[in-house]
Amino acid sequence: MADSPHFVKYPHPVIRVRLFAGLRERAGWSERELEAATVADVWPALGLGEEPGGLLYAVNREYAYRERELRDGYEVALIPPVSGGAFRVTDQPLSLEAVAAEVADERAGAVATFTGTVRRQSRGRDVTRLEYEAYAEMAEDVMAQLARELEQRYDLCAVAIHHRVGTLGIGEASVVVAVSAPHREDALAACKDAIDTLKETVPLWKKEVYEGGEEWIGRGS
Repeated sequence: MADSPHFVKYPHPVIRVRLFAGLRERAGWSERELEAATVADVWPALGLGEEPGGLLYAVNREYAYRERELRDGYEVALIPPVSGGAFRVTDQPLSLEAVAAEVADERAGAVATFTGTVRRQSRGRDVTRLEYEAYAEMAEDVMAQLARELEQRYDLCAVAIHHRVGTLGIGEASVVVAVSAPHREDALAACKDAIDTLKETVPLWKKEVYEGGEEWIGRGS
């Protein structure tokens, strides 16, 4: 029996795609139907350029791997990287108050904080600015792991770390750490431990731009 002239058969499943936040603004729409055989086919079908790092996918409201096969009527949501949170790499100015608020806890008897700022003199040279670069998604994971290790060594309530990337002028904050604990000894020790370990383990790099030149400085600086 011949197909009905009103029946259209698509070569791939027709799914509904949902976009949120910055992706929605970038595309100019929030929902659309398109053809895709697997989750991996969805982003190329959108025609939005390079896929952003840290992008996650959910199929029918459950997180899914890119190899997941799709069927007609499935809903695929694209989840952009979450901004904010206790472990954050951002190109926006840092707020000590915002970071401290993330470790607020009724059990805490102390909140220790550290703010690192861009200084004028470094390595005997006059610095004009710093430029920070990071493997952001990995950096946030490493900071979260650092917090878990601190919680094993000290009696803590919470840990929060925000690090700035991009171009920073003299006096601007590059990193803010906040630690809350029932007792001040643990809060102070964990805060120092956090910044010392952060500089050695997190994939962050800075370029010092000074009078007459510039130099990339690796982790631990």
